[in-house]
Amino acid sequence: MSSKENKAIERRFKEAAWDCHDPDAADEFVDPDVEEHNSLVGAGRGREGYKRAMRMAFYAFPDAELTHEDLIAEGDKVVERWTMRGTHRAEFMGVPPTNKQVTVAGIDIYRYKDGKRVETWSQFDGLGLLRQLGATR
Repeated sequence: MSSKENKAIERRFKEAAWDCHDPDAADEFVDPDVEEHNSLVGAGRGREGYKRAMRMAFYAFPDAELTHEDLIAEGDKVVERWTMRGTHRAEFMGVPPTNKQVTVAGIDIYRYKDGKRVETWSQFDGLGLLRQLGATR
């Protein structure tokens, strides 16, 4: 698939999964054995681990909104710079609900094969998120 097609898939995935808060949408866009290089602690591996991480985020931040700040594609890779905003309503990473509004940013790189994510590298400002929740200084 072309880089343009991979970018379009990424946009559709965001709309189906994040905009609708539907982790099961990953079944269409993510390979079952996706290799997650920086997965969320406790989420597990593969597509099921990815879906578990999304469920954790939606549970803790039920009004979570993800914005694509940039989508850049070249070859079989798509780079996404994103911002997530939400209200901390339930436990997340051991932190009890604070009802605080948070904003967290990250950059992910996805490798696509045959229209599905097969490999990901994720970096997000976890320390900044914990600071906003009052869990650390």
